[in-house]
Amino acid sequence: MRALLDRILRQLIGTGRLSVVWPDKSRSIYGDGNGPIVTMRIRNERTVRRLVLNPSLGMGEAYMDGDVSVEGGSIYEMLDTILQNVQRNPTGHPVMNLRDVVDSAGRRLSQFNPVSRSAKNVAHHYDLNGRLYSLFLDRDRQYSCGYFPTGNETLEEAQAAKKRHIAAKLCLDRPGLRVLDIGCGWGGLALTLARDFGAEVTGITLSREQLTEARARAEAEGLSDRVRFEFLDYRAVTQTYDRIVSVGMFEHVGVGYYRTFFDTVARCLDADGIALIHAIGRSDGPGSTNPWLRKYIFPGGYSPALSEVLPAVERSGLMAADIEILRMHYAETLRHWRRRFAANRDAIAALYDERFCRMFEFYLAASEITFRYRGHMVWQLQLAHRHDVVPLTRDYIAATEAKRPLLQSVEAANPLRR
Repeated sequence: MRALLDRILRQLIGTGRLSVVWPDKSRSIYGDGNGPIVTMRIRNERTVRRLVLNPSLGMGEAYMDGDVSVEGGSIYEMLDTILQNVQRNPTGHPVMNLRDVVDSAGRRLSQFNPVSRSAKNVAHHYDLNGRLYSLFLDRDRQYSCGYFPTGNETLEEAQAAKKRHIAAKLCLDRPGLRVLDIGCGWGGLALTLARDFGAEVTGITLSREQLTEARARAEAEGLSDRVRFEFLDYRAVTQTYDRIVSVGMFEHVGVGYYRTFFDTVARCLDADGIALIHAIGRSDGPGSTNPWLRKYIFPGGYSPALSEVLPAVERSGLMAADIEILRMHYAETLRHWRRRFAANRDAIAALYDERFCRMFEFYLAASEITFRYRGHMVWQLQLAHRHDVVPLTRDYIAATEAKRPLLQSVEAANPLRR
């Protein structure tokens, strides 16, 4: 197996420098010699087999188990070297290519998300110890892509800008508009829409941890009369709303349920209402979720191509009023999260253990690199029943944002301020 992995790496690594220390302590160098060298140490022959036979799953598991370690750099730098070369190499890893085909064929089964399974999948990731997320997210606990108008924003500024950008697209032009927030997280967006735009918001989630925190925040801010949070699946919503928003939740719907999701939005959105869906997507067409990510981080999750989403929108009777692609914004968001996680690693290890820390390090590093080099992006899809409910040009978005300075937005989201 070593000879086969050596042959694959020599074909794959054309730029940069990757050093591999094999189980017998011998060393091989790959790449063109340019740039700093990163060393991957493989502890045993079993790991060599895993990297050959199932690299998409095996690399992450081996790093979690300590059977692969990195010297002279970090897991981010090692994955950066490997995945940049994967992106440039049209042939890639032959076994990985075969497994991608198999995974794509079985993706509907892996994304089978009835109500009971959806709740279990959400709990797997979002019902972790709440302190974990406070140690690497922004103060408002926005666990989705930030918005970097200049590229130089802090994480707090970028997340405040994201909420402001979404609010502008919702056209909250008068107080008292009824808003449904599908997948409300820890409540930050719902509280912002109520506090700063006068909306009456219902947030729904399938995470018990998030529900408890969101309700506590609403109570602490004195907004319980305008914001309520419920443990509810989107399919069970029966009321209608002036506005519907969903941020970072659509990735958990599953490709077999897209029609159900947009039919629900269409049914629950008033005739003159506006909806805004913000989700991760892929610019290179339909695919499948990385098996390691699916097993350890987001079971049942999938980031779709727009070509998979828009047919369901069309069949629901909704119209796409606006589509915006955020290209590198999530890469920058993940860079902030990765660095904050590293700065608080000891505190996180005290909550869980070393294996958990290595799992999360791999997740954050691999995700950032995927957005930088491998065709992932974020799309914002504005929907309506009628053509005339949104202004004719996009100028209104910038005009609305200009009325709310970013510093003011950050201060409003800071729980330490109160």
